[in-house]
Amino acid sequence: MRRRTVFQALLGALGGLAGTRAAQAATPGPQRSAAKAVYHLADLDKVAFALGAIENHIAGVGGAQNATIALVVHGPALRAFRRDAPQADIVARAAGAARQGVALFACGNTMRSMKIESRDLAGGFEIDDRGGVVRLAELQAQGYAYIRP
Repeated sequence: MRRRTVFQALLGALGGLAGTRAAQAATPGPQRSAAKAVYHLADLDKVAFALGAIENHIAGVGGAQNATIALVVHGPALRAFRRDAPQADIVARAAGAARQGVALFACGNTMRSMKIESRDLAGGFEIDDRGGVVRLAELQAQGYAYIRP
């Protein structure tokens, strides 16, 4: 008799587990949101890739009005955003992103070490004198998803 009770309890538990999983599958989960994202860019060789990721992000959410996106640039990557940079398309793409509402932040520490003035950068950049990593941490604390292409 005892075996039968144990067997019934085991079957009941398995049935309950299966029912719970079925209910979870049938219940829509939380909406995935691409509402706020901060892209972290430090590597010069990833500049075009990062800009492409931002462009794809904007397209993927149905337009810039559906997301709040920031790009924080520090280190060697900042060279690509100089007005006199050899790849003019990078400067144009950054300016286009800024026109769509992407917030562009340049690290003030990097600018000082590279002797770059704000007038040297493509239009649309805000200089963060406290540093790019400080801006990254603040945006993450505000709920921005961190993306490092």
